[in-house]
Amino acid sequence: MRGPGTFPGALDSLVDKALRREVPTREEALAVLRTADDDILDVVAAASRVRRHYFGLRVKLNFLVNLKSGLCPEDCSYCSQRLGSQADVLKYTWLKPEEAAKAAAAGVAAGAKRVCLVASGRGPTDRDIHRVADTISAIRRESPGVEICACLGLLSQGQATRLCDAGADAYNHNLNTAGERYADICTTHTFEDRVGTVDQARAAGLSPCSGLIAGMGESDEDLVDVALSLRALDPDSVPVNFLMPFEGTPLAKEWTLTPQRCLRVLAMVRFVCPDVEVRVGGGREIHLRTLQPLALHIANSVFLGDYLTSEGQPGAADLEMIRDAGFRVEGVDEVTMPDHRDDVVTPRKRGAGTVLPPNA
Repeated sequence: MRGPGTFPGALDSLVDKALRREVPTREEALAVLRTADDDILDVVAAASRVRRHYFGLRVKLNFLVNLKSGLCPEDCSYCSQRLGSQADVLKYTWLKPEEAAKAAAAGVAAGAKRVCLVASGRGPTDRDIHRVADTISAIRRESPGVEICACLGLLSQGQATRLCDAGADAYNHNLNTAGERYADICTTHTFEDRVGTVDQARAAGLSPCSGLIAGMGESDEDLVDVALSLRALDPDSVPVNFLMPFEGTPLAKEWTLTPQRCLRVLAMVRFVCPDVEVRVGGGREIHLRTLQPLALHIANSVFLGDYLTSEGQPGAADLEMIRDAGFRVEGVDEVTMPDHRDDVVTPRKRGAGTVLPPNA
């Protein structure tokens, strides 16, 4: 993209395409990743025009609750909970519904609009789905009106519908990397398995959430390819995670990301997926560091506080950063997605956890 007299025009073209919801070419997306560090403020400013067009100055806060930690039978190379991991992370079986509801309430009290319920493992059993249903009910009693997203791994037939019936609003299952290199980071399931689970969630009426991980030794082409795959999948939420290289995992030595690289990745994803909730995920503190506030000019969503197996910066620091950068926390009663999308998440106000009958 960088060239005599071409750089500003190329960014303007990307912004114009994004505002028309047009997909950039592969070459245009690659050019964003290959801009010079000296041009990073121009890239952020261009992506910010798209972000503000669709989402204004709102920042959606999400809070993770790790329902079941460690001891996973899958071999995802990036994960501290993987089979054979020597990482020093918490290992415990399922939290009781009341414990999960108490943890969720702390996040909601700090301003979180969505609670993400995550459990390690290949995928849930039917008994696990029942456990999660009980947990959702407990959270609804403690924190009525909060959005609930489940992230439980690969889903079997009918499980997405059961989660939807239990009161879940969304389901997360990340693609993580390009399909052609997926076998390089995981051998116990496939890229197609992940796509299938996201499709099941959407078909059941759950808001689909799917994103990527940057910093796993992938090429620029790999990052663009997974972003374009996400655009084709069309989730409502796209978390952009940055690898946390835990000691005791195969990718422990992958310290290749810089703050500028992270901002370029976020900008590329914003241009490819202009009107979806782009969320800054795990690793932002250790890779973006003092440039975290610039990420808010591209992404409209962040995780508040800690992650699944690692600590984030204190929630109070997150809130201060948002205020100081000139943004505001999105309210529970505000609709996140732009009006033109017909898959807007509507917070449930009836059924389990309420006095009103379910929409059945």
